[in-house]
Amino acid sequence: MRTWRSPKRWPISHAASGVAPERGRVTVESYVRRWIDGHPKLGPRTRERYNGLLKHHISESRLGDLTTASVRRWNARLHTEASPDTAAKAYRLLRAACNTAVEDSVLVVNPCQVKGAGVEHHDERPTATVAEVVALAAAVPEWFRMLVQLATWTSLRFGELAALTRADVDLLHGTVKVSKNRQRLDDGTSVVVIPKSAAGRRTVTIPPPLVPQLAEHMERYTGGAPDAPLFTGSKGAPLDRSRWGAMWREARTTVGRTDLKFHDLRRTGNTLAAATGASTRELMARMGHSSPAPR
Repeated sequence: MRTWRSPKRWPISHAASGVAPERGRVTVESYVRRWIDGHPKLGPRTRERYNGLLKHHISESRLGDLTTASVRRWNARLHTEASPDTAAKAYRLLRAACNTAVEDSVLVVNPCQVKGAGVEHHDERPTATVAEVVALAAAVPEWFRMLVQLATWTSLRFGELAALTRADVDLLHGTVKVSKNRQRLDDGTSVVVIPKSAAGRRTVTIPPPLVPQLAEHMERYTGGAPDAPLFTGSKGAPLDRSRWGAMWREARTTVGRTDLKFHDLRRTGNTLAAATGASTRELMARMGHSSPAPR
């Protein structure tokens, strides 16, 4: 009997799918792989994550043998053998590929009909106080203090901050333009990609008290060319997430907030902005969200 490939192999039911036999014989693995390879809008990091999910959690079972019941069992198994978040991500990938299979008449109906299976339930993340943000900025090397400040007060993601250049900053009007995202791939290479959604490409206002500090940072640490990175490593290389992660862990230990991820500064800034009366629409625009769901 064919099985799903997961941390522990387990059987699934085989049921008539109502599709042509030659089409029903295609494996889930091969179809999802073709779906990933043929998807034009996937960024390199997303493509990498999808291939990882395919390799470890999606099976060699025949596509035509999938049923809602077998998908439900597979999803439940992943909850315990991997994690709830992994189960949700793998389910969404399979559901998207099966949607295309229906469009291509490979499947009559999408078997991924498990209510709530694709929803990730995130624990409430902590936030920092204004005093803690100041302390965290003081605890990192000088050329990275503005990185901590901008992460908080503009709510930009790490990849967005890492991709900023001199040309993206308008000191006169106190704004920063977000149009790129730097990503680190599993092989260690760094790539710059364009945000997939229009909401991700935005202009964010810099709090006025921060503008002179940003101007000083650029004068001291940013090259003069328009495409000079706003933030670099100590030797001028593009900002690297893993090296920055080590510095961040040391900084948060210094201030006694080992629970804080760097991404939590983004939520901190959004929380502080909401406290000043910013509307949900304004907060979504600031964060680069196309929906109110947290990310």
